[in-house]
Amino acid sequence: MAEAAKKHLREYETVLLVRPDLTDETVESVKDRVKTIINRDGGKFLRFTIWGKKKTMYPVAKQPRAIYIHAHYLGGSAMVTEVERNLRNYDEVSRFISKRLSDDIDPDTKQPQEDLKLAGDVDDNKPLGGAERDAMGGFDDGPFDSDD
Repeated sequence: MAEAAKKHLREYETVLLVRPDLTDETVESVKDRVKTIINRDGGKFLRFTIWGKKKTMYPVAKQPRAIYIHAHYLGGSAMVTEVERNLRNYDEVSRFISKRLSDDIDPDTKQPQEDLKLAGDVDDNKPLGGAERDAMGGFDDGPFDSDD
């Protein structure tokens, strides 16, 4: 009975927001720390996806942007608690959220995939909301223009 409980794990994902001024080497060290915890606690790591530097809805840790990292793995609830406990102690990580995707997954059915790195927002110099404002043609030619 105990072997059957160990064989089937839960599927989780964790999204991390890290400081936007970090180098690629520092982001890699954060990834390595999370992988180490998952492997040490009997989980199975599936994939890291770096979504890149993106604008946040509101300033997080006094920064309008953050580097988004998505971790996908298998494990137990105690392992997720340990991952989150360690993430709270890392100064590089501003926010994180974990979500259980499914229960009772056989680890042999899910194979690890190659890590993926996306570009994120390419233009860091454009003011916030600039792309949306340019696409609308500005605010001065709307129906409420009072030039009459």
